[in-house]
Amino acid sequence: MIHPPPSPPHPSVPDPLVAARPSSTVPQINGGDPDLPDHTSRSNLFESVTDPRDGKRVALKKMPNVFQNLVSCKRVFRELKMLCFFKHDNVLSALDILQPPHIDYFEEIYVVTELMQSDLHKIIVSPQPLSSDHVKVFLYQILRGLKYLHSAGILHRDIKPGNLLVNSNCVLKICDFGLARVEEPDESRHMTQEVVTQYYRAPEILMGSRHYSNAIDIWSVGCIFAELLGRRILFQAQSPIQQLDLITDLLGTPSLEAMRTACEGARAHILRGPHKQPSLPVLYTLSSQATHEAVHLLCRMLVFDPSKRISAKDALAHPYLDEGRLRYHTCMCKCCYTTSSGRVYTGDFEPVTNPKFDDGFEKNLTSVRQVKEIIHQFILEQQKGNRVPLCINPQSAAFKSFIRLVGRNASYGQQVDRERGPKKPHRPRKERQLA
Repeated sequence: MIHPPPSPPHPSVPDPLVAARPSSTVPQINGGDPDLPDHTSRSNLFESVTDPRDGKRVALKKMPNVFQNLVSCKRVFRELKMLCFFKHDNVLSALDILQPPHIDYFEEIYVVTELMQSDLHKIIVSPQPLSSDHVKVFLYQILRGLKYLHSAGILHRDIKPGNLLVNSNCVLKICDFGLARVEEPDESRHMTQEVVTQYYRAPEILMGSRHYSNAIDIWSVGCIFAELLGRRILFQAQSPIQQLDLITDLLGTPSLEAMRTACEGARAHILRGPHKQPSLPVLYTLSSQATHEAVHLLCRMLVFDPSKRISAKDALAHPYLDEGRLRYHTCMCKCCYTTSSGRVYTGDFEPVTNPKFDDGFEKNLTSVRQVKEIIHQFILEQQKGNRVPLCINPQSAAFKSFIRLVGRNASYGQQVDRERGPKKPHRPRKERQLA
């Protein structure tokens, strides 16, 4: 059992959600004891609220500043469509979208999701003991969700402990799809390198590769696996160049074939340095839980050459995860159930999706106003046939507190973040120094 850090006590105040009805008949909902926000990211904030239609606690995700420019519009619309597309127990999805105001006043989007109590980052840095069973069931769920995302043709591009939400019963969900995109089959087309938190960034991105695959997510999972075992960040450097040096300290100097997609400057940086031998046995010193099976799977994830890195599907078949699979499907999952005759197991422990997520809609988005109208209509269409729509109660003290916290969160990117490493407002872009 995982015990999330306790939230400070709060006075009883009305929740920010009300049913979207005429004001004369709208009931004011008392939230009881609203929690502090459960999860923050670069551009989103989650708040624990009560759904007035059934009294259940849910998470309210705010997507602010949606229509600043066309790039921002497309990114938010893509994330919104993904949240509505996902149907998997280990991937956070949209339960509902709040009714938007008239399009002239439409500037932000509120999405209702399942409420999660903590995240893996908070658990790793807490004094909470993590047994081998914890590590296995967490890793199993991460890979189970990632297999689903990759089957949909989606690269998450920011897998890190803070984006892995966890409940007290150890159920885990992947969240924050602000950087996610559909895989690019054309290797001649360039993809952005401004992805993935540095400590979890794959070597091909650190070395300036203009094209990459879903193998970057597997590298991130490998880093998290090591962090679960050792309760400390595996590659914690001050810059991308130092990050690459730490990786080669462990894996050894890569071959020219493994660096075939790297930029010339990155290859030169590696080749002019001393030749390094692999030091993978050091992984056994992470903790007593770093068994032979654990290190074997970890080494399959932390492979320099992305084409030789293990896939989510193959990682799930590794014997290290057999116990995690059994525990998850015996007492945690929703796909299996218990009868008077015993446990009835699903026929597919790690389901995929078909068809894949289609991002073709992005090609026809040409202006902010056009995207604004399309998103507005998309939200209204999502609400057809659903229950009574929800909207914000702007007079709620909880909502006003939420807004103040969003304002403070706007400076999130300028703060020192343990997961991202030290940041300065105007530091040189280290990623470009290897180009």
